[in-house]
Amino acid sequence: MRINRLFSGLLAAIFFLTLFSASGCGIEKVEDETASLSSAETSETKTTEPGTTKPETTSESETIAEPETTSEPETTAEPETTAEPETIPEPETIPTPEPEPIPEPETEPEAQIVTEPYVEPGSPEVDEPDQPSETQAAPSQIITWTTSRGFTVEMTDGLTYVGGVLIANKTYSLPYWYDPGGLTGETWNAFAQMQQAAYAEGLNLYICSGYRSYDTQNWLYWSYVNRDGQQLADTYSARPGHSEHQTGMAIDVNNTYNSFAWSAEGIWLAEHCWEYGFIIRYPQGKEAITGYMYEPWHIRYVGVDLAIALRDSNLTLEEYLGIDSYYRW
Repeated sequence: MRINRLFSGLLAAIFFLTLFSASGCGIEKVEDETASLSSAETSETKTTEPGTTKPETTSESETIAEPETTSEPETTAEPETTAEPETIPEPETIPTPEPEPIPEPETEPEAQIVTEPYVEPGSPEVDEPDQPSETQAAPSQIITWTTSRGFTVEMTDGLTYVGGVLIANKTYSLPYWYDPGGLTGETWNAFAQMQQAAYAEGLNLYICSGYRSYDTQNWLYWSYVNRDGQQLADTYSARPGHSEHQTGMAIDVNNTYNSFAWSAEGIWLAEHCWEYGFIIRYPQGKEAITGYMYEPWHIRYVGVDLAIALRDSNLTLEEYLGIDSYYRW
């Protein structure tokens, strides 16, 4: 404010100096006015009472400046957000048509080995039944005919029964899946009774070999073939599927040596086995009929009635039923 007043006074002095210069007045009068202005400014700063400020005298030529209003602090302008650049739409892609797959050249299917129950040549042909659905069981086809001795042959599901007796010899085989799980109950009970009777006479009978599965017989037979050749092996070992041991009704007693025939147990077995439903399956002198060498240790359970009939007739099972036993392949 003081500067404004000094500046105003200076302007006034110049104004009056110019005025008086024009009118011929002296410079002294101008200096007096300038001095009076300076003293007036000095007196304004002094206070009449302590804590009281003397009111300012405003000259007519001065304009009272309005009190400065404290301006509110400027609010910092938020930074302008940069507008996201407009996304340029991607040009539409024209779908490329997929090439048609080139068909692979047809390959011949690999040959599959189908294991089926063996049907001996010369046997009646059996038509293959239609494959059953998952909820239906395959119907069993039964083929029957009569032997030269009047016994009915019944073939069903790969099993052959002659006069009600399950047959397994060189002509009639068992399917690979046939598995009674061991000796049949009748066979086991009959042998136990015979064993006790022999023991009562001081003899010891035991099972050297009982039930054999198809796979076991397959391994056993071919091991003999590798050792002795097939022609010789066929005289004492059955081919897989043709062994009576797979029926669960055949037993080799004590050992498989020819000397067993002259042992006390061997003699007793030949004289009494029929009482319990067993027969010496491959007797001496009947090799051409049964197809196997004499085996005094090999017994077969056929039931007491049939065992007595075979003993009395001195016939083998093949002779009595009117069937043969030889391989056709």
